[in-house]
Amino acid sequence: MARVKGSNIHKNRRKKVLKLAKGYFGSKHKLYKTAKEQVMHSLKYAYRDRKQNKREMRKLWITRINAACRMNDISYSKFISGLNKAGVAINRKMLSEIAIDDAAAFTNLVNIAKAALEGKTIKQEVKTTKVVKETKTTEKKATAKKEEVKEDISKLTVAELKKLAKEKNVEGYSTMKKAELLEALK
Repeated sequence: MARVKGSNIHKNRRKKVLKLAKGYFGSKHKLYKTAKEQVMHSLKYAYRDRKQNKREMRKLWITRINAACRMNDISYSKFISGLNKAGVAINRKMLSEIAIDDAAAFTNLVNIAKAALEGKTIKQEVKTTKVVKETKTTEKKATAKKEEVKEDISKLTVAELKKLAKEKNVEGYSTMKKAELLEALK
């Protein structure tokens, strides 16, 4: 029976480990034995820390929410309990973002939680004014862009002009020159 060496497989396995150990200090990125040991530990730490990172982020969110609650004269636990009784389903990540970015909205949530703790039911009003304002501003931006396109059409390249012509169903746009495209698009 022929002797099997397996040198390529062996070499590739070592290369893979040394590639993972790239950037490690000392012999841990040069010598296979120490590199393999360090890579095993590193992978173990990475697995562990992916779980720990989730815990730490949740702690941070809770700390932020608690600070915002204290500013509104309510404890964190009462606030969360009140939101649950009111049927408001917002996760802690979003609550912390609201607490940081929009203090008025967070105060409204605190008021809802306080009312729910007292046993009152509040009509939940959906504020559409912000959405309406956003849509109006986006429409204004879109019309402004259209006007800019009409004015700045001469600055476009031939390829961009051909795209516009294709969108506007201009016949024979593929063989037209720039001047002809500009005339056809106006």
